[in-house]
Amino acid sequence: MNLSMKWLRDYVKITVPVEKFAADMTMSGSKAESCKREGEGVCGLIIGKILEVTRHPGADSLYICKVDAGREEPLQIVTAADNVVPGAMVPVFTDGSVTAQGKKIKKGKLRGEISDGMLGSISELGLTTADFPYADENGIFLIKEECTPGQDGLSAIGLDDTVVEFEITPNRPDCLSVLGLAREAAAIYKIPFLPPEPKVRPVGGGIRTILSVRVENPAVCQRSAAAAVKNVKIGPSPRWIRERLRASGVRPINNIVDITNYVMLEYGQPMHAFDLRHVGGARIVVRNARPGETIVTLDGEERSLSPEMLVIADENKPMAVAGVMGGEFSGVYEDTQTIIFESACFFGPSVRSTAKALGMRTESSGRFEKGLSPQNCLPALKRALQLVEMLGAGDGVDGVIDEAAPQP
Repeated sequence: MNLSMKWLRDYVKITVPVEKFAADMTMSGSKAESCKREGEGVCGLIIGKILEVTRHPGADSLYICKVDAGREEPLQIVTAADNVVPGAMVPVFTDGSVTAQGKKIKKGKLRGEISDGMLGSISELGLTTADFPYADENGIFLIKEECTPGQDGLSAIGLDDTVVEFEITPNRPDCLSVLGLAREAAAIYKIPFLPPEPKVRPVGGGIRTILSVRVENPAVCQRSAAAAVKNVKIGPSPRWIRERLRASGVRPINNIVDITNYVMLEYGQPMHAFDLRHVGGARIVVRNARPGETIVTLDGEERSLSPEMLVIADENKPMAVAGVMGGEFSGVYEDTQTIIFESACFFGPSVRSTAKALGMRTESSGRFEKGLSPQNCLPALKRALQLVEMLGAGDGVDGVIDEAAPQP
């Protein structure tokens, strides 16, 4: 479990140094394996503003940029990138700085012209277009976020979090989440725990008019809850979500998928989002696989299922291996209009045996196999709906379908 310290501090206001925090958490039973600062391999990075761009007199493929880097005099930097324009804010590696790949930058001459450093691309920062979807992966990173010349580059682009890696023991599945670790920290330091209190404003419609849910094996599926969102708008997540996912070791994909991953990390509750168009008969059935049944999972592999394995199906076919991974048509697409959020609780040993038999171990199965609480399904579902509203990603439909098995 990778814990973003920025995220943690939303819910518990710890002030101790991160090394002491890690040691105290280890003594409480949540073993901290390591502490790592994002961007720690990068040094000397600052923000600059391009003032002027001219052709290099001795090379048609090179450009000379005058850059305001917050110093008395502008820097002169030579680059081969053709996407540089006056007024753009850019990452600047000055003399003596180091890129994410370990390359040391030195002041020198390029074809007879002085270059005081190097303008940075997204890859030289150790990032990808998943982190900044608008970035040109083949050119200089032209920063759209608000920043100023001379500002520390890592803080300007949000690459300044500290991540603590925890090894969570099987008896503490509650700590496989940001909220679980925040609750533990609050108990250790005897300070308030400030969990989110999701509130949603459904826009009408009624979920039972568009979907039904049935659980055929309540001994293995202890709870299955669903909510619907219409008028979905697929796009990149805001930077704060992308940053937290990256710090947690999860690649941002799009706003809806990112919401399910965000809630899984925050609450410890795996979720799935289905495009309603691909839910045959508008019906979700949690059942055991039928003899000879197969599914192509999201990783593109066709997998043979056996009757002891639990699946999430529609009226015709399996859509996901319960607690492990979705099927090829279980995702969301650019033209998705209505989604179904599914939040369920599966019996840990069943998920573990299924994942082992299929040769798959995922973030989801790793959580379920330790034994999650059915009581977490609805709060996580509500949080997902709140995030949809916050991101302007769609309109929540009234109501929730909640199929809960009787508790002993």
